[in-house]
Amino acid sequence: MSDPTFLPLERSEVGSFDVETDVVVVGFGAAGTAAALEARATDAEVLVLERAGGPGGAAALAGGIIYLGGGTPVQKDCGFDDSAENMAAYLMAACGPQPDAAKITAYAEGSVGHFEWLVAQGLVFEHSFSHETQMETVGTEGLVYSGGEDAWPFTEIATPAPRGHLIQTPGSTGKLLMKTLTDSALASGPTVMFDTRVERLIVDDQTVVGVLARRHGDLVSIRACTGVVITAGGFIYNDDMVARNAPTLLNATWKVGTEADDGRGIQMAQAVGARVKNMHAGEVAFPVIPPRKLMEGILVNAEGQRFINEDTYNGRMGQAALYDQGGEVFLIIDEASYVPNWMGIQATWVAETIPELEAEMGLPPGSLEATLTVYNRHAANGEDPVFHKIPELTHPLEPPLGAFDLRARDFSFGGSLPYAAFTLGGLDTTVSGEVLNLEGVAIPGLFAAGRTTSGVCAFGYASGLSIGDSTYFGRLAGRAAANPG
Repeated sequence: MSDPTFLPLERSEVGSFDVETDVVVVGFGAAGTAAALEARATDAEVLVLERAGGPGGAAALAGGIIYLGGGTPVQKDCGFDDSAENMAAYLMAACGPQPDAAKITAYAEGSVGHFEWLVAQGLVFEHSFSHETQMETVGTEGLVYSGGEDAWPFTEIATPAPRGHLIQTPGSTGKLLMKTLTDSALASGPTVMFDTRVERLIVDDQTVVGVLARRHGDLVSIRACTGVVITAGGFIYNDDMVARNAPTLLNATWKVGTEADDGRGIQMAQAVGARVKNMHAGEVAFPVIPPRKLMEGILVNAEGQRFINEDTYNGRMGQAALYDQGGEVFLIIDEASYVPNWMGIQATWVAETIPELEAEMGLPPGSLEATLTVYNRHAANGEDPVFHKIPELTHPLEPPLGAFDLRARDFSFGGSLPYAAFTLGGLDTTVSGEVLNLEGVAIPGLFAAGRTTSGVCAFGYASGLSIGDSTYFGRLAGRAAANPG
């Protein structure tokens, strides 16, 4: 259900438009930048409307990983073989349940070309690999495993290949990435209006023909002759929408995005009959690593039982921890493997015996001991038949033992680890970005991309898919809006 605040304005109510252009792009983040660039490449007149005072959106605050594969030059130079078919096989397994096969196929097949397009915009990637992290690197390495591709069960589905690409700068790369892309977009010649918030869509006989925006307190009616592209982010900052659609995310302790991720774009489209998809889904980053050595320990729940292989992607851990375990999880580590977490988080409890540790953690008596008995028996042979953790991270855990308190608590007030969440659901769109109505028919004149839509991720995730998905499908939406029909 859409908020009546966002009900569309009829063309007959507008009179003469204040501004007229070919394509209106709502939002100047990753998807909006790509949409503007591609629409301008067709010589269409483009107007970008951004509610903030500058470009970048949530992507400028992100780590900046871009998920690309199929045999990019960086992958090849780092010694990894990949193909579009192999990439698609992994994404179909990792992005489900019920992932969008059409979008995944298009994204995998277009990935190498998209890498070349990004380079053409000015992005520079170092052709080097880091296996220590699933996130941005501390150095300038340009390639990481960012989705657990080298962990079970994906190793049985597709040949492992790292696909997390980072531009050449130490640490978080989102700011530089978006500055480079927006500089390229601005050079292509669109008109950009900052401090401008789109309020409603304007329709004429069920066709979207423009938007009503508010700029510096004044309403501005804008005619879009060929199409409107909504790239206005997700809805993690709208607690009411989260409560209705993805209530589990209310237990997350860190919102990933900006205050503009309030669902406005989704609700405006719903008000003209758009349908939504996977609104329950959310990514939950769980930054327990680096260092990777911590994964020699085991993750247990409030009953002292393991629930996942510890060598997998931290976002997969986070989703399992929050959605399946209610955020009640701990990391058990021995002295030989103990190091502080990269955020400086240290073991909360240390004990000489397992019963003592159970008591300090508040676990059921004997629960952790039973788990460790089974785990250690197989780990002595470098095996993990229950969750298939790789042998090099598998060894018996013997006292003294430590435990990291990884329960979901308010991180800003002393909680031990941020559960960093954002929404994955949104408008149901075609591969080319057309927004579908409740009957599955494209709404004339309306397109969307980025976190406003349900993209390649139905629920599962890999770091870099937001920026990769947003820029790739943003390009397709911009092109389609400039040349509708």
